[in-house]
Amino acid sequence: MKFKSPRLEITKAAPIAAGTTEPNPYGQGHSAPLPAYCRVEGVINRRTGVGGEDFGINFALAMPDKWNADLLMQGGGGGNGVVLPPLGLVAAGDAPGLMRGFAVVSTDTGHKSHGGAFDFGFMKDEQAYLDFAYMANAEVAAVAKEIVAQHYGKSADHSYFAGCSTGGREGMILSRRYPTVFDGIISGDPAMRTGLSNLAIGRWIPIAFNQIAPKDANGKPLIEQSITDNDRKLIMDALMKRCDAKDGVTDGMISDPLACDFDPEMLVCKGATSDSCLAAEKAAAIKKALAGPHTSGGTQVYPGFLYDAGIASGPPFRGLLSPGPGIFGPAPTELTFDVDKEALAGIQPLVDSMSTNLTTFSGHGGKMIFYHGDSDPWFSPLDTFTYYKEMAAANGGLETVAKWSQFYFVPGMNHCAGGPALHQFD
Repeated sequence: MKFKSPRLEITKAAPIAAGTTEPNPYGQGHSAPLPAYCRVEGVINRRTGVGGEDFGINFALAMPDKWNADLLMQGGGGGNGVVLPPLGLVAAGDAPGLMRGFAVVSTDTGHKSHGGAFDFGFMKDEQAYLDFAYMANAEVAAVAKEIVAQHYGKSADHSYFAGCSTGGREGMILSRRYPTVFDGIISGDPAMRTGLSNLAIGRWIPIAFNQIAPKDANGKPLIEQSITDNDRKLIMDALMKRCDAKDGVTDGMISDPLACDFDPEMLVCKGATSDSCLAAEKAAAIKKALAGPHTSGGTQVYPGFLYDAGIASGPPFRGLLSPGPGIFGPAPTELTFDVDKEALAGIQPLVDSMSTNLTTFSGHGGKMIFYHGDSDPWFSPLDTFTYYKEMAAANGGLETVAKWSQFYFVPGMNHCAGGPALHQFD
């Protein structure tokens, strides 16, 4: 094969027999036997970067023998840095994209992780940061289209992108920076403003609970004891009783989250504290935490979170009502912090995905689906929903935009998966 890009190296190309399975290092893979396919691996722009570290945009492309004539690119997660198996698992229900006949491609977006899913050390290298922020996916998509065309003797009829979390952010970025590359994009639980979401989950919420937590001998808050198991049961029973049936059906899901009017202060003890009511300071802390960070002047820095069926989930993926060590390690021990100052530092223009002008994307026939788990403890579904409303207003209004883009709340789903209600769908 001859390729347009002189920076492309094919490092492996091999047929994979039907019946194999692929492990997923960052979660459950797909246990059902996969169809026969050709797997191609390669690297774009191999180079030596800052500190003598090797960089390059690595990718893997799976091309099934029984092709449906379409290409699917799967998004990454966390800080990327690993080439996940090209299966197409995002929002795919019981049958990932490869099993449906899609040619599927995945990438590490230009660097290798040396410390797990949230290793961002690569950002010291400018090109690696740019590749992660927005450049790598478009480059890999171009290469994948070329390989697919040569392998099958024809170009893909349509090209799609599907991602959740970092992958959701990537989809949003692609719709604006590279609006004609994909015909359809699925953006789930997007990590669209990580600096400010991290301010919410890493500072605002735990510090609100620190303020009411019992203290150890050194005066440090014992955050895991701020909300007890009994508190969680009391809150969840009352929440579901009040909001489950808002959609007309009692089914263990809050399917109309915007109509849910639960307030933890409804449970405050009228007299002596007991297991059947909530201490006033606990109700106030929960209300403050879920309302999201505000500046000293009352300006909302990042949206609040929804009261939903999965907010009391325990470790390893803690719900909002289960404070404790988080994705960045031990919980903070401070009792106060300067929201105004830290909010300014939380704005990250290179990776934030807030631009709403999608006229080129929609103009070429692009379709886009947003979804967000209502119990996501890392990124507020209200942030994604607010973006969708602002995007609709900027592109002709909701009635016009609804013809090519839709937003869906996913009741009970935590971050991209898991939770007590709906979390697997196609």
